[in-house]
Amino acid sequence: MNEILKLIKGNMRKNGMIIALALIVVIFQVWTKGVLLRPLNITNLILQNGYILILAIGMLPVIITGRIDLSVGSIVAFTGALAAIMMVEVQVPFVITLIICLAVGAAIGAWHGMWTAYVGIPAFITTLSGTLVFRGLTIALLRGKSIGPFNSTFRAISTNFIPDFFGGVSLNMTAVLIGILICLFIILKELRSRNSDLKAGLQVVPLWFFITKTALMCLGVLLLIYFLAAYNGIPYLLVLLVFLIVFYTFVTTNTVLGRRVYAIGGNEAAARLSGINTKGMIFLTNINVSILAAVAGIVFAARLNAGTPRAGNGFELDAIAACFIGGASVTGGSGTIAGAVIGTLIMGVMNNGMSIVGISVDIQQAIKGLVILLAVAIDMLMKKRR
Repeated sequence: MNEILKLIKGNMRKNGMIIALALIVVIFQVWTKGVLLRPLNITNLILQNGYILILAIGMLPVIITGRIDLSVGSIVAFTGALAAIMMVEVQVPFVITLIICLAVGAAIGAWHGMWTAYVGIPAFITTLSGTLVFRGLTIALLRGKSIGPFNSTFRAISTNFIPDFFGGVSLNMTAVLIGILICLFIILKELRSRNSDLKAGLQVVPLWFFITKTALMCLGVLLLIYFLAAYNGIPYLLVLLVFLIVFYTFVTTNTVLGRRVYAIGGNEAAARLSGINTKGMIFLTNINVSILAAVAGIVFAARLNAGTPRAGNGFELDAIAACFIGGASVTGGSGTIAGAVIGTLIMGVMNNGMSIVGISVDIQQAIKGLVILLAVAIDMLMKKRR
């Protein structure tokens, strides 16, 4: 019995943010009288928070290196404005517009990275300057007005869904099939990981715990797919988000590049002495976050169906908050993509739930500020205990 309690306690500590997210969902589900988990609202949660998750994924490597980027909200606005000018006024094809916007995002990141990595100006100052520069350029580019609408191809990024190829009546059967395939992939992956650990002679959790954990993971996937299938199916934006989550999880956990980012955050001087090109890595993290900010800018512009001067206001704070709430350390060296995802979901559920129950925007901002403070305080307390 003691062993079971120890096992559960250890996993609760490891998966504390998942448990916190589940509790928040239950609280707001009761508080909103069942509105929170309606199929339409679940879809809206994804569409409304997709661009924040994209920014959080890009922000995480920057935070891991012990730095921060305050310019991403302005980059969102600038690239969205650029896309509007190109597609609406100049009639540039979608693919060319996308390539140019991403290239501009990379150039902005290189500009910030040059000053931060090679000149030695603190990232806070460099990106604060970038915030002012690109917000001003956005207003100048749009001449102080919103420009739209976009064509249907561009809008599809944030508004369209994977078609139902099987003609489901009450449920989108294509979405259901995808959910089943994802569950099969999870089961095979977990079994393969467990068998590898057993062959290597490593300690593994008891079989009953392994089955319970895998079943809960599959249940979570199937519940999400059910809610999506009961509305219009799987949004194209969710496909993009899953791709980014999988890709960046692989890069941060299974590549030399990812290990170097963590090494810089852990001890930059030691990383430099061990032969890591710390300046080059910091430069790359700046380029990476700006490219993803450009992606978020395109997604947000497609959702608004216009480029607008006020786009991206406060997005940098939401992305930073998502990373810290998800377990990233304020001093660098720790944090995961999964944590950033959970942090974004917590922020999204809180925003959506508070809006449904009628809490005013100013009170919402105050609550979000307190949540950020609490997340950082917990991080500092945990470090003192180690």
